[in-house]
Amino acid sequence: MEFSEHIKTANVEAVVLRQPFHPPSRGTLCVTGHHLLFSDREEGGSRHVFLLLRNIDAIEKSVENLLGYSGFFSSAGQSERISGSSGTITIKCKDLCVLQLDIPGMEQCLNIAHSIETLSSLDCVSEMYPFFYRPPDLNLQDQWGLSSPEKHYAQMEELHDRWRLSDVNRDYSVCPSYPPAVIVPKVIDDDMLLKVAKFRQGGRFPVLCYYHRKNGMVIMRSSQPLIGANRKRCREDELLLQAVINDSDKGYIIDTRSSQQVQQARMTGGGFESKSTYSCWKRLHRQMERGKALQESLIKLVEACGDQSHNMDRWLSKLENSKWLSHVQTALSTAGLLAECVERDGHSVLVHGSEGTDSTLLISTLAQLIMDPCCRTLEGFLALLEREWVQAGHPLQQRCAHSAHSHARLQQEAPVFLLLLDCVWQLWRQFPLALGFTEALLLRLATEAYASNYGTFLCNSDQERCALGVKEKTHCLFQALLRPRERDRYSNPLYEPTELAIWPSVHPQSLQLWRACFLRWTQQARHLEEAQEEIRNMVIEWGKLTADVELFNTQTK
Repeated sequence: MEFSEHIKTANVEAVVLRQPFHPPSRGTLCVTGHHLLFSDREEGGSRHVFLLLRNIDAIEKSVENLLGYSGFFSSAGQSERISGSSGTITIKCKDLCVLQLDIPGMEQCLNIAHSIETLSSLDCVSEMYPFFYRPPDLNLQDQWGLSSPEKHYAQMEELHDRWRLSDVNRDYSVCPSYPPAVIVPKVIDDDMLLKVAKFRQGGRFPVLCYYHRKNGMVIMRSSQPLIGANRKRCREDELLLQAVINDSDKGYIIDTRSSQQVQQARMTGGGFESKSTYSCWKRLHRQMERGKALQESLIKLVEACGDQSHNMDRWLSKLENSKWLSHVQTALSTAGLLAECVERDGHSVLVHGSEGTDSTLLISTLAQLIMDPCCRTLEGFLALLEREWVQAGHPLQQRCAHSAHSHARLQQEAPVFLLLLDCVWQLWRQFPLALGFTEALLLRLATEAYASNYGTFLCNSDQERCALGVKEKTHCLFQALLRPRERDRYSNPLYEPTELAIWPSVHPQSLQLWRACFLRWTQQARHLEEAQEEIRNMVIEWGKLTADVELFNTQTK
């Protein structure tokens, strides 16, 4: 397919752009296969705006006949009508920015709108911009990614006595959403894993995602068992879980569904681990919303944040009705429960919901941040995201197909990754010295998940990325974020490593709206961002000055 087929009007002069934090400016608008380009043509102007079309969530258009309706049917009148008409396109972006384009000429306006609507919604992955993006300071031959199951296993020598790296999924035939290699108990061979995979939804059999060095306990994750109404059993599944706890007295299963939901799931072929067959495992239910409910919560939140009424009661009511902060609270409290089972109680835990690709990954990631100081460094956090989201099969492309503005009918969209970043921000705010990265990194990741120059968040699984050659034909976001300039920008200058767990407070008064994300295009948020940047620069300069003084004192002794 040629992108030009969808571009009827490539350039328009005398377009007026209105965007947050800038006065209106007049210039030239260009449409390409992947971008909208705007160049300020006014005297003394030097503004250039590059908008990735994939970042556009919805557009609204209106046209106006400036000469009225009288000459509509005459050929001369029609020519006058078009030249004397104008149109406005309002662009609502996935990063919540709203732009407005005033375009002279009704036909040109409609053509531009059609091109934007078509090009921003193309779903062929190999035609998306990451396959064309070639920055001068990155090379396609560079290492792609920060972590892999093989590397993760090699780094944890303590595991090797009781755990092994299995390549049973090397061709993705056992579980399409798992990576080719996974960590499983040593006593469970691949033939047994094949049987367990058939007993778990989507083939997602229990695999290790975290080993707690302090006490040797582990976190496993999987999907639900397929026991159905007839209460089917799988002896190999029971043996696998027994091998996890070994001689320990018990383990915990945290199910991210309510008791009622798991009973309903059993009627449709799913279910839970019953006490009679998994006697050493105690099941805990913590219901977490997912899918449509979570997406609608985001839509209501963004609507509340865009309320122009300046009525505090109305604003607070809308914020509460969105239930977004309730989802944040539930995620953090469930992750805290998981961490408490491992860190304080000294028991291994299996986490799953239905499919094991959403809330399961959310709380396993947060629990690792709470317990493991290695996950709190800049590089450690990015590696954690790569293991638990990119490699572990979170369907990023489906979940992030639309943000909060889209008029399209909801399909599989759900802001689970955005919810994770909000929860991490709450941790960052409560423990400003314990995390080695900044709020700016979280905002960057929130933007990149929905529209990116990089291939990291493309596709829904490792299998899909492999089939399309994503790792060979695109650049890795995580590698780019660790380049010296980017590392300096996203590193926390106040960071002080601690081996202690960081236990978040989940009381309602302890949780705040993530203003820099959801109110980022307001003037108030802009002032806050500028103040934070100034404070950051002062801290960095103070650090340099302190280092110079210490060096001077050392040399003069």
